[in-house]
Amino acid sequence: ERPVFEAVLAHAQTLGPVHVEPVSVGIFIKSASGRPGAGSLFELRPLARWSALSFPLDQPRRDSRIARKPIRAGARWFHFVNLRRAEEVDEEVRNWLTTSWSLFG
Repeated sequence: ERPVFEAVLAHAQTLGPVHVEPVSVGIFIKSASGRPGAGSLFELRPLARWSALSFPLDQPRRDSRIARKPIRAGARWFHFVNLRRAEEVDEEVRNWLTTSWSLFG
């Protein structure tokens, strides 16, 4: 769990200032930019066999790593990826996080 969190956080920190908020269900990584509408961007929820990473995009994406159907909330589509190891935070996952940050961070 912790290596996955550290990999996601390391990438988020390359995108801009972040605020990490530990909550009862996991860890939320938020933009600390002060941009209106910016809020919780990346959520990591530890589960029995993996950490569930969720992030918003502007349209649904199809990929075998997306664990469940994206959920629409207004202009955002929330995607869910189950990560077992830090190495799974690969270039494609980092690209999704970068796109999410540029749209909503």
